[in-house]
Amino acid sequence: MAKSKSLYICSVCGYESVKWYGCCPGCGEWNTMNEEILSQSVTSRSSNVKAATALKLDEIHSDKGVRYKTGLNELDRVLGGGIVKGSLVLLSGDPGIGKSTLLLQICRYLNNGLNILYISGEESAHQIKLRAERLGVKNDRLSVMCEIDVLSIVEYIRQNKPDIVFVDSVQTMDYTEVNSSPGSVTQVRESANVFMRTAKSLGIPIILVGHVNKDGNIAGPKVLEHIVDAVLYFEGNRNFSYRILRAVKNRYGSTNEIGVFEMRDKGLCEVENPSLMLISGKPKNTAGSCIACTMEGSRPIMAEVQALVTPTGFGNPRRMCTGFDYNRVAMILAVLEKKAGYFFGTMDTYINIVGGLKLDEPATDLSVAMALVSSLKDVVVSDDTLAFGEIGLAGEIRGVNNCEQRLKEAIRLGFSRCIIPHHNLKNLSADIQGDTEIIGVRNLREAFEAATK
Repeated sequence: MAKSKSLYICSVCGYESVKWYGCCPGCGEWNTMNEEILSQSVTSRSSNVKAATALKLDEIHSDKGVRYKTGLNELDRVLGGGIVKGSLVLLSGDPGIGKSTLLLQICRYLNNGLNILYISGEESAHQIKLRAERLGVKNDRLSVMCEIDVLSIVEYIRQNKPDIVFVDSVQTMDYTEVNSSPGSVTQVRESANVFMRTAKSLGIPIILVGHVNKDGNIAGPKVLEHIVDAVLYFEGNRNFSYRILRAVKNRYGSTNEIGVFEMRDKGLCEVENPSLMLISGKPKNTAGSCIACTMEGSRPIMAEVQALVTPTGFGNPRRMCTGFDYNRVAMILAVLEKKAGYFFGTMDTYINIVGGLKLDEPATDLSVAMALVSSLKDVVVSDDTLAFGEIGLAGEIRGVNNCEQRLKEAIRLGFSRCIIPHHNLKNLSADIQGDTEIIGVRNLREAFEAATK
């Protein structure tokens, strides 16, 4: 015998309550508590429950070939070397960013004897066929299923045992044992749980596509990100061609690596040299521009920092940032005024990181400061000059990590002058110099004089 239970669940954080709240006690959002009708069995469990088993760590055999190579080096880098057998991966991003395109392209490169199951709850088989032809995907081991019933899908997987499964998307899946509509907090959570148990029990990797809400966060309960083994996020504006794939969670690799792709008419193409791509269109002999070097995992990436400083027409000057932290810019401006003598109090200030890249590393402080001073004074920072370093509140330039890797990338790209923290000079190896002039600076004044001489 079964009876129903009514719960109010927050659509943002998944907070559950037996009564309705206008403001969610969990996350503080308004009008997010939705009623869910859950059915639960009142039949007592049998006392004859089989005990679970455990294995000693030494008894567990490790398989070195536990990863499938996707054929896309940028994706393999983000995943930590490939798709792990039995893993559950969540791929998320804005609408139209290229999530479904990436999955179909994986099907093209995985044509090496692997049976692939592509499950779509949003498109018909005919639509998938048309997109596959446009992308040049030809794989006789690729099966397409247009279904949203989770239990039917899982039963098919258990009977046919494909090597890898793609689900597009988890918000469209319907777990019939839950009395709520697809896309609700309960449906997404329970569907993900079913797929997780299937992946672990059968050793089949499953990749879920996840939607995002208007705030840019993954739609559904926060527990969805805790269930999966890896969370990959596509960044970038769909109106521009470049895409950045970033891991915000990865149980089998680093979360610091990124993959760079370019969207073309034939699908996503790998960008093997992101630094060259990001600085290729830099204007010559223009004030307000400086090249920065940031570390994304083990990869140094060059990025162009642009600054525009102009007299304000309002009572309070405007401060706008694209791709850089607003509070960090406010701190840099305060240090430039107090410690270096550059006045920005009546100036509108705009910062832009070219290419849609987001810089959140303190080592890029010096590049931002030099771009700001360059625009303020209308003095050009040389095109072949690279700068990196963290700025302290006393106006000092503090040391950064991975200095040699950054310098090697700069030398490879042909920069003739590198401005670095003086503290890092003593740790450089003797063979790093080459034909590049490396200048160590202690404060902002020294840095700007070195860049404009």
